[in-house]
Amino acid sequence: MRTTASYLRIIGYLIFSFLLMELTIDSGDQMAIEKYPVIWAILGIVLLFSMATEICVEALRSILVRTLKAEAKEKYMEAEAERKANQFGGLKRFYKKMLGSKPLSEEHEIILDHNYDGIKELDNDLPPWWLYGFYATIIFAVIYMARYHIFDGVNQAEEYEIEVAEARAAIEEYKRTAKDLVDVNTVTLLTDASDLQAGKTVFMDNCVACHKADGGGGIGPNLTDEYWILGGGIKNVFRTISEGGRDGKGMISWKQDLKPVEMAQVASYILTLQGTTPAEPKAPEGDIWTEPDTETKQ
Repeated sequence: MRTTASYLRIIGYLIFSFLLMELTIDSGDQMAIEKYPVIWAILGIVLLFSMATEICVEALRSILVRTLKAEAKEKYMEAEAERKANQFGGLKRFYKKMLGSKPLSEEHEIILDHNYDGIKELDNDLPPWWLYGFYATIIFAVIYMARYHIFDGVNQAEEYEIEVAEARAAIEEYKRTAKDLVDVNTVTLLTDASDLQAGKTVFMDNCVACHKADGGGGIGPNLTDEYWILGGGIKNVFRTISEGGRDGKGMISWKQDLKPVEMAQVASYILTLQGTTPAEPKAPEGDIWTEPDTETKQ
């Protein structure tokens, strides 16, 4: 594009010179260039010289640009190589220092007199990392001996017993607060309104067919009086719901259908029916249940 513009500029100068010559030179009826052909020759020489000059300038400019680009690229490559060489320089220097070995150019200083069939031996020092590790084991051994053999520190067997006791306490605490892990041995009477409402929902969905909605009893026994076939109290009611009633008759086991927390909730709700007055109470069945003194009430 630059060369084409130069050519066009030269041609424009030539046309301008031709027009200027025609306007300024009196040549009569002939054109000035026809009457004075020398001028044509001069203009042609000027044109050729100008084109040659433009070509040379463009060539020199192109060579200069390529040279500058090559130099810039070389400088960039050198800078990139230097950057990569210095990358992690501190870590590399530390690694070499920890090896403790001499450079290849200095190995002649530590060559021993031994010579085995042309094989020579170097008197290298132990690597610093190995020495530091060895010193660390000595310090650890001294501290360990003082801690456990002089000042009567806790030995491994005692540490094991302590950790086992802590683990057992953590498990018991988890069982106490995790409702889904409740069983017949850990179940307690629930009094929270949300638990009792959840127990009522379970009762209405699964128990009213046999015990009626008010607990007065139908196929199943009356749940509002103080008589119980398999024992009252939260643990007995929970066990009956979980394992079922008497073999061959009575309630089925619900432990496959209800979660432990749901059985605890419905058992707690059933006990709230004690002393209420159902519409059509069924005759008492079983024995009067008295809460043992050892049973914890909540």
